[in-house]
Amino acid sequence: MSWVLAFAGFAALIILHEAGHFAAAKAVGMRVERFFLFFPPKVWSFRRGETEYGVGAIPLGGFVKITGMNPEEELEPEVAPRAYYNQPVWKRIVVIAAGPAVNLLIAFVILFFLAFDVAEPTTTVESVQPNTPAASVLRPGDHLLAVDGTSGDLDALRQRLESHECAGEQSDGCRAATPAQLTLLRDGRELTREARPVYDAEAGRPLLGFSYGTRPLDPGVGGAAGWSADRMWEVTSKTVSIFARIFDAEERKQLSGVVGSYEVTRQSIEFDTRQALFVIALISLSLAVINLFPFLPLDGGHIFWSLVEKVRGRPVPFRIMERASVIGFALVMVLFVIGLSNDIGRLTGEGFDVR
Repeated sequence: MSWVLAFAGFAALIILHEAGHFAAAKAVGMRVERFFLFFPPKVWSFRRGETEYGVGAIPLGGFVKITGMNPEEELEPEVAPRAYYNQPVWKRIVVIAAGPAVNLLIAFVILFFLAFDVAEPTTTVESVQPNTPAASVLRPGDHLLAVDGTSGDLDALRQRLESHECAGEQSDGCRAATPAQLTLLRDGRELTREARPVYDAEAGRPLLGFSYGTRPLDPGVGGAAGWSADRMWEVTSKTVSIFARIFDAEERKQLSGVVGSYEVTRQSIEFDTRQALFVIALISLSLAVINLFPFLPLDGGHIFWSLVEKVRGRPVPFRIMERASVIGFALVMVLFVIGLSNDIGRLTGEGFDVR
């Protein structure tokens, strides 16, 4: 069932993205010839009015074909006035931007509603694992106030704990060379305890062996909107950062493709519905961000050349856009190959950690 649901989720994102282009094109008076889920060859279709609706055989996307997307295309006189390149620049930008805008809206709405079910971590100790450094110094209900005299949020406390490394090479089970000074509140009394973190190879960092408790965020409408916007900004900035440092081998390892995104979604559905929705929201957001990169054949490329035309006051020669599209297509294929290679490596290696 998870395979079917993951496929349905991806199909919905594609349909809604293309529906954004379709609805905007119809709204501004352009002529839409085709609206297809997936790429040709055609599997099934029907015609309603001037538009053919259908499904292709290659499940890697979808498309909306608007009359006159090629400025050198010969058109019948009765349809030429409604052709894409015979429209004002602002109409073209609206139509092209509508697809990514729908993906942004989907991501925002999903994250907005998920915000009402968010549990934020606290500095209260919820559980202590037996036979760990924490077992002899911490109890459930303790409030961790500071580590080595450093107070702050959980990230600050975690960084201080991670600074306590083993004397030699960091290996699974090695004990830190120096103890961490823990300041905690227990039954209204402030106490100081010492514990040496143990390096955990699976986690990739030193651990004491306890978990924090959580509490409901209870954000309200404004807070939920802010939480959604913050998550979207984090993902957007990280996505742009990865592509900006694409020549860095470590950054390239973080890229994922269609296969990886699909598998993470499928596993998330099996693991937890809320996490599956969160993953779908992030994929929708990533689709919007990547599509807005200023390279043809991406949506951002069409917007970029429309803006260039507006600035220079006359159309850009089609041969220039053709050359640019070759470069853009090559970049897209490079990203596709890198993402697919990483996905195959994860599928045949350590897998996708959705937990």
